[in-house]
Amino acid sequence: MRLGLAQINPTVGDLAGNRRLILDAYHALVAQGAELVVFPELATCGYPPRDLLFRQGFVPDVAASLAEIARAIGAVPALVGTVEPNAAGAGRPCFNSAAFCRAGRVEAMARKCLLPTYDVFDEDRYFEAASEPLVLALAGRRIGVTLCEDIWTNPQLGPRRYPGPLPLERLAGAGCDLMVNLSASPWCIGKEDVRRRLVVADAARRLSCPVVYVNAVGGNDELIFDGRSLVTDAAGRTIAGLAAFHVELRVVTLPGAGRNAPEEAVAAADPAADLFAALVLGLQDYAHKSGFRRALIALSGGIDSAVVGVIAAAAFGPENVIGVSLPSAISSAHSRTDAQALAANLRIRCDTIPIAGIVAGCEAALAPVFAGRAPDVTEENLQARTRGLLMMALSNKFGALLLTTGNKSEMAVGYCTLYGDMCGGLAVISDVYKTQVYALARWINREREIIPRSSIEKPPSAELRPGQTDQDSLPPYDTLDALLAGYVEEGLSRRELAARGFPESMVRDVTRKVDASEYKRKQAAPGLKVTPLAFGVGRRIPIVQRYAG
Repeated sequence: MRLGLAQINPTVGDLAGNRRLILDAYHALVAQGAELVVFPELATCGYPPRDLLFRQGFVPDVAASLAEIARAIGAVPALVGTVEPNAAGAGRPCFNSAAFCRAGRVEAMARKCLLPTYDVFDEDRYFEAASEPLVLALAGRRIGVTLCEDIWTNPQLGPRRYPGPLPLERLAGAGCDLMVNLSASPWCIGKEDVRRRLVVADAARRLSCPVVYVNAVGGNDELIFDGRSLVTDAAGRTIAGLAAFHVELRVVTLPGAGRNAPEEAVAAADPAADLFAALVLGLQDYAHKSGFRRALIALSGGIDSAVVGVIAAAAFGPENVIGVSLPSAISSAHSRTDAQALAANLRIRCDTIPIAGIVAGCEAALAPVFAGRAPDVTEENLQARTRGLLMMALSNKFGALLLTTGNKSEMAVGYCTLYGDMCGGLAVISDVYKTQVYALARWINREREIIPRSSIEKPPSAELRPGQTDQDSLPPYDTLDALLAGYVEEGLSRRELAARGFPESMVRDVTRKVDASEYKRKQAAPGLKVTPLAFGVGRRIPIVQRYAG
Protein backbone atom coordinates (compact mmCIF):
# COMPACT_ATOMS: atom_id res chain seq x y z
CA MET A 1 0.00 0.00 0.00
CA ARG A 2 1.31 3.42 -0.97
CA LEU A 3 0.62 6.11 1.63
CA GLY A 4 0.85 9.84 0.98
CA LEU A 5 2.13 11.79 4.01
CA ALA A 6 1.12 15.45 3.81
CA GLN A 7 3.27 17.28 6.35
CA ILE A 8 1.83 20.76 5.81
CA ASN A 9 1.89 24.12 7.63
CA PRO A 10 -1.68 25.32 8.30
CA THR A 11 -2.54 28.76 9.71
CA VAL A 12 -5.12 29.03 12.47
CA GLY A 13 -8.38 30.39 11.06
CA ASP A 14 -7.22 30.66 7.45
CA LEU A 15 -9.85 28.28 6.13
CA ALA A 16 -9.41 29.17 2.46
CA GLY A 17 -5.61 29.12 2.66
CA ASN A 18 -5.58 25.80 4.50
CA ARG A 19 -8.02 24.35 1.98
CA ARG A 20 -5.65 25.26 -0.85
CA LEU A 21 -2.73 23.68 1.03
CA ILE A 22 -4.71 20.49 1.58
CA LEU A 23 -5.91 20.14 -2.00
CA ASP A 24 -2.55 21.05 -3.54
CA ALA A 25 -0.87 18.43 -1.35
CA TYR A 26 -3.55 15.86 -2.11
CA HIS A 27 -3.24 16.23 -5.89
CA ALA A 28 0.57 16.19 -5.71
CA LEU A 29 0.64 12.98 -3.67
CA VAL A 30 -2.00 11.26 -5.81
CA ALA A 31 0.11 12.13 -8.87
CA GLN A 32 3.01 10.34 -7.14
CA GLY A 33 0.93 7.19 -6.74
CA ALA A 34 -0.51 7.53 -3.24
CA GLU A 35 -3.43 5.19 -2.43
CA LEU A 36 -4.33 7.00 0.81
CA VAL A 37 -3.34 10.56 1.74
CA VAL A 38 -3.03 11.51 5.41
CA PHE A 39 -3.01 15.07 6.79
CA PRO A 40 -2.27 16.48 10.27
CA GLU A 41 -4.74 17.02 13.09
CA LEU A 42 -7.14 19.97 12.57
CA ALA A 43 -5.56 20.72 9.20
CA THR A 44 -8.71 22.47 7.98
CA CYS A 45 -8.59 25.20 10.63
CA GLY A 46 -5.09 25.04 12.10
CA TYR A 47 -4.04 24.04 15.60
CA PRO A 48 -4.83 25.28 18.20
CA PRO A 49 -8.02 27.21 17.29
CA ARG A 50 -8.75 27.86 20.98
CA ASP A 51 -11.70 30.21 21.59
CA LEU A 52 -12.35 30.68 17.88
CA LEU A 53 -14.37 27.52 18.43
CA PHE A 54 -16.80 29.57 20.54
CA ARG A 55 -17.50 32.05 17.75
CA GLN A 56 -20.93 31.32 16.34
CA GLY A 57 -19.90 30.99 12.72
CA PHE A 58 -16.53 29.27 13.11
CA VAL A 59 -17.50 25.60 13.40
CA PRO A 60 -20.11 25.82 10.60
CA ASP A 61 -17.55 27.59 8.41
CA VAL A 62 -15.01 24.82 9.06
CA ALA A 63 -17.67 22.22 8.18
CA ALA A 64 -18.41 24.07 4.93
CA SER A 65 -14.71 24.19 4.08
CA LEU A 66 -14.40 20.45 4.73
CA ALA A 67 -17.37 19.80 2.43
CA GLU A 68 -15.60 21.78 -0.30
CA ILE A 69 -12.43 19.76 0.28
CA ALA A 70 -14.37 16.49 0.12
CA ARG A 71 -15.96 17.47 -3.19
CA ALA A 72 -12.47 17.77 -4.69
CA ILE A 73 -11.30 14.37 -3.39
CA GLY A 74 -11.40 11.64 -6.02
CA ALA A 75 -11.16 7.87 -5.91
CA VAL A 76 -8.01 8.01 -3.79
CA PRO A 77 -9.23 8.66 -0.22
CA ALA A 78 -7.85 11.19 2.23
CA LEU A 79 -7.89 11.49 6.02
CA VAL A 80 -8.18 15.17 6.92
CA GLY A 81 -8.03 16.58 10.45
CA THR A 82 -11.02 18.83 11.11
CA VAL A 83 -13.60 20.14 13.57
CA GLU A 84 -16.85 18.19 13.52
CA PRO A 85 -20.06 19.72 14.94
CA ASN A 86 -21.61 17.68 17.75
CA ALA A 87 -25.19 17.07 16.65
CA ALA A 88 -26.13 15.10 19.77
CA GLY A 89 -27.38 18.16 21.63
CA ALA A 90 -25.40 17.26 24.76
CA GLY A 91 -21.79 17.69 25.77
CA ARG A 92 -19.23 19.96 24.15
CA PRO A 93 -20.29 21.59 20.86
CA CYS A 94 -17.80 19.77 18.62
CA PHE A 95 -15.36 16.91 18.12
CA ASN A 96 -11.71 16.93 17.14
CA SER A 97 -12.00 14.55 14.19
CA ALA A 98 -10.42 13.03 11.13
CA ALA A 99 -12.68 13.05 8.07
CA PHE A 100 -12.37 10.05 5.72
CA CYS A 101 -13.08 11.63 2.35
CA ARG A 102 -13.53 9.74 -0.92
CA ALA A 103 -15.28 10.22 -4.26
CA GLY A 104 -16.61 13.69 -3.47
CA ARG A 105 -17.99 13.12 0.01
CA VAL A 106 -17.16 12.47 3.66
CA GLU A 107 -17.70 8.76 4.21
CA ALA A 108 -16.77 8.52 7.89
CA MET A 109 -15.52 10.49 10.88
CA ALA A 110 -12.88 9.29 13.33
CA ARG A 111 -13.11 11.20 16.61
CA LYS A 112 -10.38 11.91 19.16
CA CYS A 113 -10.78 9.91 22.35
CA LEU A 114 -8.23 11.48 24.72
CA LEU A 115 -8.43 15.24 25.21
CA PRO A 116 -5.33 16.67 26.93
CA THR A 117 -5.69 19.39 29.57
CA TYR A 118 -2.06 19.76 30.71
CA ASP A 119 0.75 22.15 29.72
CA VAL A 120 -0.45 24.21 26.70
CA PHE A 121 -3.40 21.93 25.98
CA ASP A 122 -6.99 22.74 26.93
CA GLU A 123 -8.98 20.49 24.60
CA ASP A 124 -11.58 19.41 27.14
CA ARG A 125 -12.70 23.05 27.17
CA TYR A 126 -13.85 22.73 23.56
CA PHE A 127 -14.26 19.14 22.39
CA GLU A 128 -16.37 16.14 23.28
CA ALA A 129 -14.39 12.92 23.67
CA ALA A 130 -15.14 9.83 21.63
CA SER A 131 -15.58 6.53 23.44
CA GLU A 132 -13.48 4.52 20.98
CA PRO A 133 -11.35 4.99 17.86
CA LEU A 134 -12.62 4.30 14.37
CA VAL A 135 -11.49 1.27 12.37
CA LEU A 136 -11.79 1.64 8.59
CA ALA A 137 -11.78 -1.06 5.93
CA LEU A 138 -9.67 -0.06 2.94
CA ALA A 139 -8.00 -2.14 0.22
CA GLY A 140 -8.36 -5.30 2.29
CA ARG A 141 -6.81 -3.73 5.39
CA ARG A 142 -8.29 -2.78 8.74
CA ILE A 143 -6.99 0.70 9.52
CA GLY A 144 -7.26 2.14 13.02
CA VAL A 145 -7.47 5.93 13.07
CA THR A 146 -6.24 7.93 16.06
CA LEU A 147 -5.53 11.59 16.72
CA CYS A 148 -2.39 12.81 18.52
CA GLU A 149 -2.96 12.30 22.27
CA ASP A 150 -4.75 8.99 21.63
CA ILE A 151 -1.35 7.26 21.40
CA TRP A 152 0.51 9.21 24.14
CA THR A 153 -0.17 6.54 26.74
CA ASN A 154 3.15 4.80 27.35
CA PRO A 155 3.56 4.32 31.15
CA GLN A 156 7.11 5.73 30.89
CA LEU A 157 5.59 9.12 29.99
CA GLY A 158 4.15 9.48 33.49
CA PRO A 159 1.10 8.50 35.54
CA ARG A 160 -1.98 7.37 33.65
CA ARG A 161 -4.15 10.43 32.96
CA TYR A 162 -7.25 8.83 31.50
CA PRO A 163 -9.71 6.27 32.97
CA GLY A 164 -11.19 3.31 31.16
CA PRO A 165 -9.82 1.36 28.19
CA LEU A 166 -7.34 3.39 26.19
CA PRO A 167 -7.55 3.77 22.38
CA LEU A 168 -4.55 1.51 21.78
CA GLU A 169 -6.09 -1.15 24.03
CA ARG A 170 -9.32 -1.01 22.03
CA LEU A 171 -7.45 -1.15 18.71
CA ALA A 172 -5.39 -4.12 19.90
CA GLY A 173 -8.65 -5.97 20.56
CA ALA A 174 -10.02 -4.99 17.16
CA GLY A 175 -7.05 -6.44 15.28
CA CYS A 176 -5.63 -3.73 12.98
CA ASP A 177 -3.45 -4.18 9.94
CA LEU A 178 -2.36 -0.55 10.07
CA MET A 179 -2.74 2.36 12.47
CA VAL A 180 -2.76 5.98 11.32
CA ASN A 181 -2.26 8.94 13.67
CA LEU A 182 -3.04 12.53 12.70
CA SER A 183 -1.10 14.91 14.95
CA ALA A 184 -0.42 18.52 15.81
CA SER A 185 2.29 17.80 18.34
CA PRO A 186 4.22 20.91 19.48
CA TRP A 187 7.98 20.60 19.67
CA CYS A 188 10.19 21.11 22.68
CA ILE A 189 13.81 20.21 23.32
CA GLY A 190 14.25 16.43 23.38
CA LYS A 191 10.68 15.62 22.34
CA GLU A 192 11.52 14.06 18.98
CA ASP A 193 13.29 11.08 20.52
CA VAL A 194 10.56 10.50 23.11
CA ARG A 195 7.89 10.72 20.42
CA ARG A 196 9.62 8.27 18.10
CA ARG A 197 10.62 5.68 20.73
CA LEU A 198 7.96 5.85 23.43
CA VAL A 199 4.94 6.88 21.38
CA VAL A 200 5.00 5.84 17.73
CA ALA A 201 7.30 2.80 17.91
CA ASP A 202 5.61 1.65 21.12
CA ALA A 203 2.19 1.86 19.45
CA ALA A 204 3.43 -0.28 16.54
CA ARG A 205 4.73 -2.98 18.87
CA ARG A 206 1.59 -2.97 21.00
CA LEU A 207 -0.66 -3.33 17.95
CA SER A 208 1.74 -5.59 15.99
CA CYS A 209 1.15 -3.54 12.87
CA PRO A 210 2.77 -0.63 11.00
CA VAL A 211 2.05 2.91 12.20
CA VAL A 212 1.77 6.04 10.08
CA TYR A 213 2.27 9.25 12.05
CA VAL A 214 1.65 12.58 10.27
CA ASN A 215 2.50 15.72 12.21
CA ALA A 216 1.92 19.38 11.42
CA VAL A 217 4.85 21.72 10.83
CA GLY A 218 5.13 25.47 11.42
CA GLY A 219 4.45 28.04 14.11
CA ASN A 220 1.13 29.23 15.52
CA ASP A 221 1.43 31.82 18.31
CA GLU A 222 3.94 30.50 20.86
CA LEU A 223 3.80 26.90 19.64
CA ILE A 224 6.26 25.42 17.15
CA PHE A 225 5.47 22.19 15.29
CA ASP A 226 8.46 20.29 13.99
CA GLY A 227 6.87 17.86 11.55
CA ARG A 228 9.11 14.79 11.64
CA SER A 229 6.26 12.62 10.42
CA LEU A 230 7.26 8.97 10.25
CA VAL A 231 6.25 5.44 9.33
CA THR A 232 7.25 2.37 11.32
CA ASP A 233 6.92 -1.33 10.63
CA ALA A 234 5.17 -3.69 13.04
CA ALA A 235 8.36 -4.04 15.09
CA GLY A 236 8.56 -0.26 15.62
CA ARG A 237 11.52 0.23 13.25
CA THR A 238 11.42 3.53 11.37
CA ILE A 239 11.06 2.87 7.63
CA ALA A 240 10.44 6.50 6.62
CA GLY A 241 11.06 9.82 8.37
CA LEU A 242 10.14 13.24 7.04
CA ALA A 243 12.00 16.51 7.47
CA ALA A 244 12.24 18.50 10.68
CA PHE A 245 10.88 22.08 10.64
CA HIS A 246 10.06 21.96 6.91
CA VAL A 247 6.99 21.18 4.84
CA GLU A 248 7.35 17.84 3.08
CA LEU A 249 5.13 15.59 0.97
CA ARG A 250 6.19 11.98 0.56
CA VAL A 251 4.73 8.72 -0.67
CA VAL A 252 5.81 5.72 1.41
CA THR A 253 5.23 2.11 0.37
CA LEU A 254 4.25 -0.21 3.20
CA PRO A 255 5.76 -3.70 3.00
CA GLY A 256 3.39 -6.58 2.25
CA ALA A 257 2.41 -9.09 4.88
CA GLY A 258 5.43 -11.04 6.12
CA ARG A 259 7.87 -8.68 4.41
CA ASN A 260 10.28 -6.21 5.94
CA ALA A 261 11.09 -2.79 4.53
CA PRO A 262 14.62 -1.46 4.94
CA GLU A 263 15.05 0.55 8.12
CA GLU A 264 15.70 4.26 7.56
CA ALA A 265 18.50 5.58 9.72
CA VAL A 266 17.40 8.30 12.11
CA ALA A 267 20.21 10.76 12.72
CA ALA A 268 20.61 11.99 16.28
CA ALA A 269 19.33 15.53 16.55
CA ASP A 270 21.89 18.25 17.18
CA PRO A 271 20.33 20.14 20.13
CA ALA A 272 21.68 23.54 19.07
CA ALA A 273 20.78 23.05 15.39
CA ASP A 274 17.27 21.95 16.35
CA LEU A 275 16.81 24.87 18.72
CA PHE A 276 17.99 27.35 16.12
CA ALA A 277 15.74 25.87 13.41
CA ALA A 278 12.76 25.92 15.77
CA LEU A 279 13.29 29.56 16.75
CA VAL A 280 13.72 30.64 13.14
CA LEU A 281 10.54 28.82 12.09
CA GLY A 282 8.58 30.08 15.09
CA LEU A 283 9.62 33.68 14.47
CA GLN A 284 9.09 33.46 10.73
CA ASP A 285 5.57 32.08 11.01
CA TYR A 286 4.56 34.35 13.90
CA ALA A 287 5.61 37.37 11.85
CA HIS A 288 4.47 36.37 8.38
CA LYS A 289 1.14 34.88 9.49
CA SER A 290 0.54 38.17 11.35
CA GLY A 291 1.45 40.29 8.33
CA PHE A 292 4.92 41.53 9.38
CA ARG A 293 7.71 41.55 6.82
CA ARG A 294 10.40 43.42 8.81
CA ALA A 295 12.01 42.99 12.22
CA LEU A 296 13.42 45.53 14.64
CA ILE A 297 15.97 44.75 17.38
CA ALA A 298 17.78 46.83 19.99
CA LEU A 299 21.41 45.71 19.73
CA SER A 300 23.21 46.09 23.05
CA GLY A 301 26.45 44.42 22.04
CA GLY A 302 25.57 41.53 24.37
CA ILE A 303 25.05 37.89 23.58
CA ASP A 304 21.25 37.83 23.85
CA SER A 305 20.54 40.54 21.30
CA ALA A 306 23.25 39.09 19.07
CA VAL A 307 21.61 35.64 19.01
CA VAL A 308 18.19 37.20 18.37
CA GLY A 309 19.74 39.23 15.56
CA VAL A 310 21.07 36.10 13.88
CA ILE A 311 17.69 34.36 14.23
CA ALA A 312 15.91 37.40 12.80
CA ALA A 313 18.26 37.61 9.80
CA ALA A 314 17.59 33.94 9.05
CA ALA A 315 13.82 34.35 9.45
CA PHE A 316 13.29 37.63 7.59
CA GLY A 317 16.37 37.95 5.39
CA PRO A 318 19.12 40.45 6.36
CA GLU A 319 17.61 43.18 4.18
CA ASN A 320 14.45 43.14 6.32
CA VAL A 321 16.10 43.48 9.74
CA ILE A 322 16.81 46.82 11.42
CA GLY A 323 19.24 46.88 14.34
CA VAL A 324 19.39 49.89 16.63
CA SER A 325 22.17 50.80 19.07
CA LEU A 326 20.95 53.04 21.91
CA PRO A 327 24.05 54.03 23.94
CA SER A 328 23.64 55.90 27.20
CA ALA A 329 26.15 58.00 29.12
CA ILE A 330 27.50 54.86 30.82
CA SER A 331 27.48 52.48 27.86
CA SER A 332 30.86 50.89 27.30
CA ALA A 333 32.76 51.36 24.06
CA HIS A 334 32.67 47.62 23.36
CA SER A 335 28.86 47.55 23.59
CA ARG A 336 28.74 49.95 20.63
CA THR A 337 31.50 48.34 18.59
CA ASP A 338 30.19 44.81 19.19
CA ALA A 339 26.71 45.84 18.02
CA GLN A 340 28.18 47.40 14.88
CA ALA A 341 30.37 44.37 14.21
CA LEU A 342 27.42 42.01 14.51
CA ALA A 343 25.36 44.13 12.10
CA ALA A 344 28.23 44.15 9.60
CA ASN A 345 28.65 40.38 9.86
CA LEU A 346 24.92 39.84 9.31
CA ARG A 347 24.70 42.57 6.66
CA ILE A 348 21.77 44.18 8.44
CA ARG A 349 21.08 47.88 8.80
CA CYS A 350 22.23 49.38 12.09
CA ASP A 351 21.18 52.82 13.32
CA THR A 352 22.52 54.59 16.39
CA ILE A 353 20.29 56.74 18.62
CA PRO A 354 22.11 58.14 21.70
CA ILE A 355 19.84 58.34 24.74
CA ALA A 356 22.00 60.24 27.25
CA GLY A 357 20.19 63.53 26.64
CA ILE A 358 16.74 61.97 26.95
CA VAL A 359 17.67 60.21 30.20
CA ALA A 360 19.14 63.43 31.57
CA GLY A 361 15.93 65.26 30.68
CA CYS A 362 13.84 62.65 32.51
CA GLU A 363 16.10 62.89 35.56
CA ALA A 364 15.81 66.68 35.53
CA ALA A 365 12.02 66.53 35.23
CA LEU A 366 11.78 64.10 38.15
CA ALA A 367 14.38 65.80 40.36
CA PRO A 368 11.94 68.09 42.23
CA VAL A 369 9.63 65.17 43.02
CA PHE A 370 12.53 62.88 43.98
CA ALA A 371 14.21 65.49 46.17
CA GLY A 372 15.71 64.00 49.32
CA ARG A 373 15.69 60.44 47.97
CA ALA A 374 18.92 58.65 47.01
CA PRO A 375 19.26 57.33 43.43
CA ASP A 376 18.37 53.65 43.11
CA VAL A 377 17.03 51.19 40.56
CA THR A 378 14.44 53.79 39.54
CA GLU A 379 17.09 55.89 37.82
CA GLU A 380 18.68 52.79 36.28
CA ASN A 381 15.35 51.80 34.78
CA LEU A 382 14.97 55.20 33.11
CA GLN A 383 17.57 54.03 30.59
CA ALA A 384 15.71 50.82 29.76
CA ARG A 385 12.37 52.63 29.54
CA THR A 386 13.81 55.30 27.31
CA ARG A 387 15.03 52.58 24.96
CA GLY A 388 11.61 50.92 25.08
CA LEU A 389 9.91 54.20 24.19
CA LEU A 390 12.17 54.83 21.21
CA MET A 391 12.04 51.24 19.92
CA MET A 392 8.24 51.25 20.03
CA ALA A 393 8.21 54.54 18.11
CA LEU A 394 10.43 52.99 15.43
CA SER A 395 8.20 49.93 15.31
CA ASN A 396 5.15 52.14 14.77
CA LYS A 397 6.80 54.29 12.13
CA PHE A 398 8.29 51.48 10.05
CA GLY A 399 5.67 48.77 10.63
CA ALA A 400 8.40 46.42 11.87
CA LEU A 401 7.92 43.73 14.50
CA LEU A 402 9.93 44.67 17.60
CA LEU A 403 11.67 41.61 19.02
CA THR A 404 12.52 41.48 22.71
CA THR A 405 15.80 39.84 23.63
CA GLY A 406 15.37 38.67 27.23
CA ASN A 407 16.19 35.02 27.96
CA LYS A 408 14.39 32.58 30.27
CA SER A 409 16.87 33.00 33.11
CA GLU A 410 16.25 36.76 33.21
CA MET A 411 12.49 36.44 32.77
CA ALA A 412 12.38 33.90 35.61
CA VAL A 413 13.98 36.14 38.22
CA GLY A 414 12.63 39.45 36.94
CA TYR A 415 16.01 40.66 35.66
CA CYS A 416 14.20 42.79 33.09
CA THR A 417 12.43 46.14 33.03
CA LEU A 418 8.69 46.38 32.56
CA TYR A 419 7.95 48.89 29.78
CA GLY A 420 11.65 48.92 28.98
CA ASP A 421 13.55 46.02 27.46
CA MET A 422 10.33 43.98 27.75
CA CYS A 423 8.62 46.16 25.13
CA GLY A 424 7.93 44.35 21.88
CA GLY A 425 5.71 42.07 19.86
CA LEU A 426 7.49 38.73 20.33
CA ALA A 427 9.94 37.43 22.93
CA VAL A 428 12.09 35.22 20.73
CA ILE A 429 14.33 33.60 23.38
CA SER A 430 12.18 34.00 26.50
CA ASP A 431 12.10 30.19 26.85
CA VAL A 432 15.85 29.76 26.26
CA TYR A 433 18.05 29.65 29.38
CA LYS A 434 21.20 31.79 29.40
CA THR A 435 23.43 28.72 29.23
CA GLN A 436 21.51 27.62 26.12
CA VAL A 437 22.00 31.09 24.63
CA TYR A 438 25.76 30.60 24.98
CA ALA A 439 25.49 27.16 23.34
CA LEU A 440 23.51 28.69 20.47
CA ALA A 441 26.12 31.42 20.02
CA ARG A 442 28.94 28.88 19.84
CA TRP A 443 26.93 26.84 17.31
CA ILE A 444 26.26 29.94 15.21
CA ASN A 445 30.01 30.64 15.17
CA ARG A 446 30.95 27.02 14.39
CA GLU A 447 32.32 27.87 10.91
CA ARG A 448 33.14 31.58 11.12
CA GLU A 449 32.75 34.46 13.52
CA ILE A 450 29.27 35.92 13.16
CA ILE A 451 28.67 36.93 16.76
CA PRO A 452 31.70 38.94 17.93
CA ARG A 453 33.90 36.96 20.30
CA SER A 454 33.71 39.80 22.81
CA SER A 455 29.91 39.44 23.02
CA ILE A 456 30.37 35.82 24.06
CA GLU A 457 33.37 36.17 26.37
CA LYS A 458 32.71 39.39 28.29
CA PRO A 459 30.79 39.21 31.60
CA PRO A 460 27.07 39.69 30.87
CA SER A 461 25.72 43.06 31.98
CA ALA A 462 22.60 45.17 31.60
CA GLU A 463 24.89 48.26 31.80
CA LEU A 464 22.40 50.22 33.86
CA ARG A 465 25.12 51.47 36.21
CA PRO A 466 28.91 51.72 35.90
CA GLY A 467 30.73 48.42 36.28
CA GLN A 468 27.54 46.41 36.68
CA THR A 469 27.48 42.69 35.85
CA ASP A 470 24.64 40.16 36.08
CA GLN A 471 26.53 38.19 38.72
CA ASP A 472 26.36 41.15 41.12
CA SER A 473 22.82 40.04 41.95
CA LEU A 474 22.51 36.56 40.43
CA PRO A 475 24.33 33.25 40.89
CA PRO A 476 26.53 32.07 37.99
CA TYR A 477 24.25 31.14 35.12
CA ASP A 478 25.10 27.44 35.03
CA THR A 479 24.04 27.21 38.69
CA LEU A 480 21.05 29.52 38.29
CA ASP A 481 19.70 27.66 35.26
CA ALA A 482 19.89 24.29 36.99
CA LEU A 483 18.07 25.71 40.00
CA LEU A 484 15.42 27.34 37.78
CA ALA A 485 14.84 24.13 35.82
CA GLY A 486 14.15 22.35 39.09
CA TYR A 487 11.83 25.02 40.47
CA VAL A 488 9.98 26.14 37.32
CA GLU A 489 9.85 23.01 35.17
CA GLU A 490 10.00 20.17 37.71
CA GLY A 491 7.99 21.97 40.40
CA LEU A 492 10.45 21.06 43.17
CA SER A 493 10.04 22.57 46.62
CA ARG A 494 12.70 24.69 48.31
CA ARG A 495 13.57 21.75 50.55
CA GLU A 496 14.01 19.45 47.53
CA LEU A 497 16.19 22.02 45.78
CA ALA A 498 18.40 22.34 48.86
CA ALA A 499 18.66 18.53 48.94
CA ARG A 500 20.13 18.71 45.44
CA GLY A 501 23.01 20.72 46.81
CA PHE A 502 21.95 24.30 46.19
CA PRO A 503 22.70 26.57 49.17
CA GLU A 504 19.56 27.31 51.16
CA SER A 505 20.14 31.07 51.01
CA MET A 506 20.44 30.89 47.22
CA VAL A 507 17.28 28.79 46.96
CA ARG A 508 15.32 31.27 49.08
CA ASP A 509 16.59 34.26 47.11
CA VAL A 510 16.03 32.80 43.63
CA THR A 511 12.61 31.28 44.33
CA ARG A 512 11.48 34.53 45.94
CA LYS A 513 12.52 36.43 42.82
CA VAL A 514 10.70 33.96 40.58
CA ASP A 515 7.49 34.26 42.59
CA ALA A 516 7.70 38.05 42.91
CA SER A 517 8.17 38.51 39.15
CA GLU A 518 4.97 36.79 38.07
CA TYR A 519 3.28 40.16 37.45
CA LYS A 520 6.02 41.12 35.01
CA ARG A 521 5.72 37.92 33.01
CA LYS A 522 1.96 38.33 32.73
CA GLN A 523 2.64 41.61 30.89
CA ALA A 524 5.45 40.30 28.70
CA ALA A 525 5.28 39.77 24.96
CA PRO A 526 4.31 36.24 23.93
CA GLY A 527 7.34 33.96 23.70
CA LEU A 528 8.24 30.94 21.59
CA LYS A 529 7.94 27.69 23.56
CA VAL A 530 10.97 25.40 23.30
CA THR A 531 11.21 23.74 26.75
CA PRO A 532 8.79 21.28 28.36
CA LEU A 533 7.28 24.10 30.45
CA ALA A 534 7.43 27.69 29.23
CA PHE A 535 6.25 30.86 30.90
CA GLY A 536 2.94 31.87 29.38
CA VAL A 537 -0.06 29.78 28.42
CA GLY A 538 1.40 26.51 29.74
CA ARG A 539 2.21 27.82 33.24
CA ARG A 540 -0.66 29.38 35.15
CA ILE A 541 0.62 30.62 38.48
CA PRO A 542 -1.51 33.30 40.20
CA ILE A 543 0.04 36.75 40.51
CA VAL A 544 -1.47 37.28 43.95
CA GLN A 545 -0.57 34.22 46.04
CA ARG A 546 1.36 33.53 49.23
CA TYR A 547 2.37 29.87 48.94
CA ALA A 548 6.11 29.58 49.54
CA GLY A 549 6.43 25.80 49.60
